[in-house]
Amino acid sequence: MSKPACIYRWDLDKTYLQTEFDSVRALLRTAFEGAEAKRTVPGAATLLRELRKPVGAGDSASRICFISGSPRQMRRVLTEKLRLDGIEFDEFILKPNLRNMLTGRFRALREQVGYKLPALLAGRAGVDPATREICFGDDAESDAFIYSLYGDLMAGRVLRPMLEEILRRGGTYPDDATRAVALFESLHAPSEPVVERIFIHLDRRSPPRRFERYGARLVPIYNYFQAALVLYVDERLSAAAVLRIAVEMIDRHGYSKESLLNSLQDMIRRGRLTVEAVRKFGGSVANAPENSQEALLPALGFLPGTRDLVWELATTLRDLPEMPFASTAPEQPEIDYLVALEQDLPRHRK
Repeated sequence: MSKPACIYRWDLDKTYLQTEFDSVRALLRTAFEGAEAKRTVPGAATLLRELRKPVGAGDSASRICFISGSPRQMRRVLTEKLRLDGIEFDEFILKPNLRNMLTGRFRALREQVGYKLPALLAGRAGVDPATREICFGDDAESDAFIYSLYGDLMAGRVLRPMLEEILRRGGTYPDDATRAVALFESLHAPSEPVVERIFIHLDRRSPPRRFERYGARLVPIYNYFQAALVLYVDERLSAAAVLRIAVEMIDRHGYSKESLLNSLQDMIRRGRLTVEAVRKFGGSVANAPENSQEALLPALGFLPGTRDLVWELATTLRDLPEMPFASTAPEQPEIDYLVALEQDLPRHRK
């Protein structure tokens, strides 16, 4: 059975790019460096290229959409960076920071809800109601809050009065709030949830328990091997695709078999993966017929020993023993967005 079509929505800074903007010097360096100097988060480029491909013969083509808080003046260098990485995309939205400065909207330079939420809602206009969405963000700002709110708005779990209160308390400028409400009202919410999964890259090493309020739909990850395995279980990636992501992380970023195993065991302990699912993935690779092994791995780009390491990893996963300390994933709760706003948005956090 084919999966519904999917839109993958990505942030850029700290989600796809290893960006530093915690100091004025780092911010200036980021603003003026060229495309070739920008660094990609390990595994992100291969993951994006794999997500673009249909998983099964009957699956629809996926869409890749970027919504970033970077200023519009960086469009040329950012699109060039994506081109160098071989990333095709369908939509690329950047923040109008120059306009915000010239019109005295200084709060909007940092405020994200009034920028990203309308962009997400506008991006849903005209989309087939059966199309699902998977969102990627990070723990530096408000991505967990915004993506979760967007998902619950589209699922009919958050209604207009609550949306208006959230925008008011969040410090959103009135015109941005009015636009967000109007866009929400113009969309016919489907009977099934639109946002299938949310991944939050823990760039700042936030404790995963900080995100428990958002339930099982949101998965905090330390790296994209963890995300790839969840997407494999969700039938959004093939085993071969997961393997190619692991190979990039080994070949280009120095990941070891042990570090990947630790990442996997972390996900099992947190209840985000089951031992059975991991064994299935390992077996699909380790037990593959000899004549199909080339299809599982790219023909070029290996450092010496990478192929052996990958097959050792697959065998280890196939034969993974039970983990007595594994927990179960949190259920999907009714999220108290007013409490979440006070505790999770940067301007409210101490």
